[in-house]
Amino acid sequence: MLLTDPIPLQEVRRALVIKLRHHGDVLLTAPVLHALKARAPHCEIDALVYQETAPMLQGHPALTQLHGIDRGWKKRGPLGQAKAELGLLRALRARQYDLVLHMTDHPRGAWIARLTGARWAVGPSRPARGRMWRKAFSHLQGEPLNARRHTAERNLDVLRRIGLYPEPDERVLSIHPGTEAEARADALLGAAGLARGGFIAIHPVSRWMFKSWPAEQVATLCGRLQHAGWKLVFTCGPDADEKAFVARIINALPQPVLDLSGQLSLRELAAVIGRARLFFGVDSAPMHIAAAQQVPTVALFGPSGELEWGPWGVPHRVVASDAHPCRPCGIDGCGGGKISDCLVRLPVEQAWAAVQDLLAETDGRASLRLHHA
Repeated sequence: MLLTDPIPLQEVRRALVIKLRHHGDVLLTAPVLHALKARAPHCEIDALVYQETAPMLQGHPALTQLHGIDRGWKKRGPLGQAKAELGLLRALRARQYDLVLHMTDHPRGAWIARLTGARWAVGPSRPARGRMWRKAFSHLQGEPLNARRHTAERNLDVLRRIGLYPEPDERVLSIHPGTEAEARADALLGAAGLARGGFIAIHPVSRWMFKSWPAEQVATLCGRLQHAGWKLVFTCGPDADEKAFVARIINALPQPVLDLSGQLSLRELAAVIGRARLFFGVDSAPMHIAAAQQVPTVALFGPSGELEWGPWGVPHRVVASDAHPCRPCGIDGCGGGKISDCLVRLPVEQAWAAVQDLLAETDGRASLRLHHA
């Protein structure tokens, strides 16, 4: 059945993509940018995200402008926040968008769709939001009855709703660290004697600690990798709990590692991960960063769902429990207790087998990738 209300892409001069969510969510909108630019190369595409997530899309070749909302505006007081918000609205209105693609149910997207005067606007169907929400959009996007689809594909539905059906080779997930981040990564790895493809990147913790495998299991796995001759590079965010978690692992290892915990910007983190032979970690933004650079990925999943959030478009292995029919539950630990039984009981042998299997599978691909790097 053909869509009865597609929009004429040839008439879209400027488009705004809005994604006001976390880092991984924002990165998974990159296929939307790529597919829209592939079908409408004449169109200038902008994006609006939270300021802290901007590095996920910064430098994307499909983007003309990247707008950011600073959560710190609230600290300026009512007058200061209003001034910042008004400045953003003026900047958006000046762009004279023909199309707005709002990809969450954040109320701000509906207001922007109306106040920018865009001819076409797409947003999720939210009957409970009432008339104002409905009238903000020319096209409402229905929620899928089968919610267990990858988030990247669900993001692409915003284009399908207006008659653009991306081909597989147009659904490209990518991240672009930039020359400064690339140079710092080369300097850090070079000082440690590590060549591109000569190490495994380990990012064992999420800011959501209930997604993390116990440090003891991670240390056991990493000890085996070292015994097999692999060099390891550890990364994590700047949070003190994350760095303490990584320190426990490193202190238990038989050999030294390159510890970059809390030392990298997001774009520098991407540059380091992009040089790895393999990425090992949990369901987190760095896992998506690895996938965006075609780095083979082994990811541990507990309460979150790998069908929705697993590594996308890259050779990978998901390590998850088959003995817990309750997963994925989406709860922050069993009973909300911050410890996920389905994750903490994952055996080291299962993770080790996944790493070995993926290394063997991608050996030829890795050689080709290194040759063209």
